[in-house]
Amino acid sequence: MVKYSRKELNEKFSDKQDAEIERLLAKGTVSDDHLDLSDMPEITDWSNAVRHNQFYRPVKQQTSIRLDADVLAWFKAQGKGYQTRMNEILRDAMLKELKNHQ
Repeated sequence: MVKYSRKELNEKFSDKQDAEIERLLAKGTVSDDHLDLSDMPEITDWSNAVRHNQFYRPVKQQTSIRLDADVLAWFKAQGKGYQTRMNEILRDAMLKELKNHQ
């Protein structure tokens, strides 16, 4: 999983993209009623949808785990939040495994 800060995202835009964003922002906002959505297909199959609820927090369980010293050092070297990153990697692996066995 790759995460970018706002500063990193801003650096990724080209001058042309920045100009286009500024042009669109200068026009002002358009209400949803005025958006032309005729070229967008209607989504009717929601079976693969993933719900991201900002209030959902999985129950955490404290555990003790033995890891190779170099693996742990690598995660810790990435800075604060290394346990969260470890959990994200394990969750992604779990979800892929579950998806492959459906």
